[in-house]
Amino acid sequence: MDGRAASLTITDKIPHLIAAGVEPVVISAVTGTHDQRFKHIQLLPWGPSGLRFDLRHLIALKWGRDWRYRLVTGLISLLLLPFILLERSLIGLQSQWSWMPAAVFRGYLCILKDKPQLVYSTGGAYSAHWAGFWLKRLTGIRWIAEIHDPMLFPGTVPATRNLRFWAKLEGMICGSADLAWWFTDQALASARRRHPELGDRGRVILPGAEPPQASATYSKGSDLILGHFGSLSSVRSLRPLVELFAEFRKAHPEMAARIFIHCYGGPIDGPGQQAIRENGLEAHFLNQGRLEWDPATRLSGRERIQQRMHQVDGLLLLHGTTADCAEYIPSKFYDYLWAGRPVVGLVHINPQLTRLITDHGGYAAEVEQRKEVLEMFIRIFQDWQAGQMKSSLLPPIGTAQAVHAILSCTEAFPK
Repeated sequence: MDGRAASLTITDKIPHLIAAGVEPVVISAVTGTHDQRFKHIQLLPWGPSGLRFDLRHLIALKWGRDWRYRLVTGLISLLLLPFILLERSLIGLQSQWSWMPAAVFRGYLCILKDKPQLVYSTGGAYSAHWAGFWLKRLTGIRWIAEIHDPMLFPGTVPATRNLRFWAKLEGMICGSADLAWWFTDQALASARRRHPELGDRGRVILPGAEPPQASATYSKGSDLILGHFGSLSSVRSLRPLVELFAEFRKAHPEMAARIFIHCYGGPIDGPGQQAIRENGLEAHFLNQGRLEWDPATRLSGRERIQQRMHQVDGLLLLHGTTADCAEYIPSKFYDYLWAGRPVVGLVHINPQLTRLITDHGGYAAEVEQRKEVLEMFIRIFQDWQAGQMKSSLLPPIGTAQAVHAILSCTEAFPK
């Protein structure tokens, strides 16, 4: 789906793969742009709930969300409702499950016709890995899997049919994939602990990000501006930062008076808004919303965001406070590295992310360690005031390095 982190992660790799001599045949959902550079097959799911989801997205792309969208999607939902209820009672998986049989059917035909060297499943969507497993089993083709998100939450027992299936699918990947990689050290360590048969077929490959399409010159202003870019939600909320900043303001009012947080990309989450009101911090936390196409500069919203990333004093990275933070790194981190401004990270139980931030000239603190965060605020303000904010001596982490690592791994495959 265009714009989603999972889609960008693989889409950005394609030019580098092509440049390395790889000729891809891509099978994807219909919710993204059709690519003209290679054979690109877009499939609708075969189940009613998945079909409803994808059709809603296609109709929104065509008409927007006006009365036609509401009318047609309402009729579709009504017609599919009996089948959706039956699907839920018999299968009980997320709607994306039914993209798997469609992908296996078309993938099998592609293997017979195009004779690819391997199948590469990536997600994001677990149905891609499920399809990869069945294509491996049906044809014996080599299969590599790129797992974006942990399939099991650390310290929990799967409580629903869907979560139990995720746990089972992780076992399928670890037992059958010729190569599988995760995006963090802890995600790989957890998977290997649950499935020791994975052995040295498991790797960690940082996904990186592409260089920005637009840049701007940084100039220190009279106030310290921290910019947050991206969506906020109940699991990645502004609330912990707001509450910590309220404490910081009580202890250091002169410093706090000159610090402002600008949020771009969407509304501030509900718990964050409530905390801002409760602590009277409306002047310090400013929602800048989405930046759209600017006819005066002819810059797209994405290009304007990239420019703004170069202009703020620091780039705020909110990690979250849930147990799965140990096993994921927000994809926005890699975009931040290209902006050349120091990352200010509130990290949760993830030493790898803390190390990456500090190695690249940023500031990081454990979000649940109040004293540590307050000391980080002081250090940032003093460095900013002295014109000595940190800078990275390391290059940004790019998509090209991820592709190089993948190709290096696959070259070791037996033919």
